[in-house]
Amino acid sequence: MNREEFRKQALAFDKKDSLAKFRDLFVSDDHVIYLDGNSLGKLPKATISHLQHVVKEEWGNRLIRSWNEKWIDLSKKNASKIAKIVGAKEDEIFVGDSTSLNLYKLSYAALKYNKSRNEILTDQLNFPTDLYILQGLIKEHFQNHKLLFIESKDQITTTKEEIISKISENTSLLTLSHVTYKSSFLYPMKEINEIAHKKGSLVLWDLSHAVGAVPIKLNDWNADLAVGCTYKYLNGGPGAPAFLYVNKKLQEKMENPVWSWFGHDRPFDFSNDFLPSKSIQKFGVGTPTILSLSAMEKGLEIMVDAGVSQLREKSKSLTEFMMSMIETWLIPLGFSVASPKNAENRGSHISIQHENAYAINCAMIEPSKDHKSIIPDFRPPNNIRLGIAPLYISFLDLYESVIRIAEIVENKEYLKFKNDKNLVP
Repeated sequence: MNREEFRKQALAFDKKDSLAKFRDLFVSDDHVIYLDGNSLGKLPKATISHLQHVVKEEWGNRLIRSWNEKWIDLSKKNASKIAKIVGAKEDEIFVGDSTSLNLYKLSYAALKYNKSRNEILTDQLNFPTDLYILQGLIKEHFQNHKLLFIESKDQITTTKEEIISKISENTSLLTLSHVTYKSSFLYPMKEINEIAHKKGSLVLWDLSHAVGAVPIKLNDWNADLAVGCTYKYLNGGPGAPAFLYVNKKLQEKMENPVWSWFGHDRPFDFSNDFLPSKSIQKFGVGTPTILSLSAMEKGLEIMVDAGVSQLREKSKSLTEFMMSMIETWLIPLGFSVASPKNAENRGSHISIQHENAYAINCAMIEPSKDHKSIIPDFRPPNNIRLGIAPLYISFLDLYESVIRIAEIVENKEYLKFKNDKNLVP
């Protein structure tokens, strides 16, 4: 198809989009196409007035009384919404702390519980922080353990056969990202859980690039443990508190390595001796971050209202449309696709590669005054990630983005940008 045919197709798809109404619920700029919702989600309009109320009324006027009036249960309130999104029970989700700290807590708990085994298995596609935490645990607490990697031959996907070949009777913990951060490869969680459980291994999933983008059914898929962030597709705000999941059948057996106030069974008794909570709250650490927890509420409400299954269907349509445009307009210009070609095997972002990827990325973000700013993100060595958040991305957005990328390369606009990378690329 030529450009005009792609444009007409985009407009036709947008006209039939039953989720288009959600686009107006977010702060937007007509001069910006935002393709980085897989890194930081947009700001819901309702969050602005809600936070103003929290700051002025709950903090400003009610002061410490707000703890009893609302704040003490805020984490649980958000946990109930996240439970609906990830297919878990309310009392299997804890909201608080960071994704990294939650991963540390659950990795430690799993390794201590499965202490007769001394192998930790992950893959080459996992998020680097996850690997750092595992390396640190081995160095500081589990010196007899070793970290093994499932290889990816194409650096995009792995196969069940490769996992089966690596997992053994000595595997204590298998930990993977449900959707990999760079390539967007989507693991078949249910099948991987079954493979691991047959070998007696626990499985810990990082849902950060999956939650809110693909359907997740932790209970139905017999998941053991999971962590995830809320500031990507869930639109909870920069650095919003993360969440963790522990299957009900494992909660009594798992021990939080960080003994702290809000993991105590009766924190306001102010006892000098630690007594762990008997609920999922045992994985709490510090005082809840009320402003951040409050900022999450409206984004979660929108996600529950829209429904992840419907969003997934739109996401697949969006990414398939963009893939067809990439094949037509970008591949001839030296780009390659670094994500699975089949929509069933990928999340809601697409990675494309080019030898001048960073400069092209900069040219997209900082155009001449005649063009919209298109905001993706860059991942070394040469990946441009195009995040497609179906709550607020349209087909026309994707059409304009691909055409603009082609223009940047054809006109060599990227040459005015250096390869000196920003601290946050």
